[in-house]
This record gives sequence, structure tokens and C-alpha cells, in this order.
Amino acid sequence: MFIWFAVTAPILVAEVFRSPMVDYRLVAVGALLPLLEPLTGVFVGLHTLAGAVASLGLVMAATTGRRLIRRRLLGLPIGLFCHLVLDGTWTRTRLFWWPAFGLGSQPSPEVGRSPLVWLTLEAAGIALAVVAWRRYGLSSPDNRRLLTAQGHLARGVLR
Repeated sequence: MFIWFAVTAPILVAEVFRSPMVDYRLVAVGALLPLLEPLTGVFVGLHTLAGAVASLGLVMAATTGRRLIRRRLLGLPIGLFCHLVLDGTWTRTRLFWWPAFGLGSQPSPEVGRSPLVWLTLEAAGIALAVVAWRRYGLSSPDNRRLLTAQGHLARGVLR
């Protein structure tokens, strides 16, 4: 379920915030970070509300007085929050509210999902990527360069 998170999280952020200055690359990275837990088998709280809030607090504290760096790095915790929504983590009370309902690690939502669900979400991610390509004018080399080099979308496409 790589494409689902990498594509859908930046689209959600772009459509909700309509900000050309968000680093959408970091939103995608933040949305993918929780996938490290099931891949490595190490629970570090990335599938929890506490983990997302802690990452937001860390970015805010580490970038005090550095507005431009803060604006760029905020994409990581925003991506983590998007992952919680897109993965349905909020439906797993013990995991989402960890450590409030127990200190033991909980299996992430990706574990135990049927391959059919994975394929369906990946197909939806690919379809959304095609829509985003058109919606954000990424057929234009200038718009693609802006997104790949700086992580931004052109101002005109977010209206």
C-alpha cells in the first residue's frame, strides 16, 4: 500500500489547505513513515495519535525562529496525520489512543489485510495519481520541476 499513501496524502493536503508553499514531498514521506513499523516489526508509535502529535511538537520546538524550515518540515507530521486517516487507524482504539489503553505494541492496520484490499487501494492510488497529474498541471515541465525540486505546486493550479 505504498502508492495509496504517497499519492493520496499530498492530494488531501493540497485540496484542504490550498497552499502552494507546502512541501508535498515531505507530506508523502510522512504518510509513508508508519509503513516502517510493519516492515521492520519495531513499534515506535507512528500509527498512534501520540506519535503524530509528538512529531508535530518536535518540529515546532526544533524550528523556533526559523519560519521557512518550519514550513517545509511541517509536511512530515501532516503526512503522519494523513496516514492515520487513510489507513483507518482511528478505528483501532487501542492502537490509535496508545498508550492510554495499554503500553503493549499493537499490530498496525496493514498487518492482516487481505491482498484484495491492498490491490484495491493501490489501484485507487494510481487512479488518483492520474487525476492529480491533470488537476495540478503536471504535464507542464515547469510544474513538474517545481514539484520535484522544491516540493511545491504552482499557485495557479490550487484555485
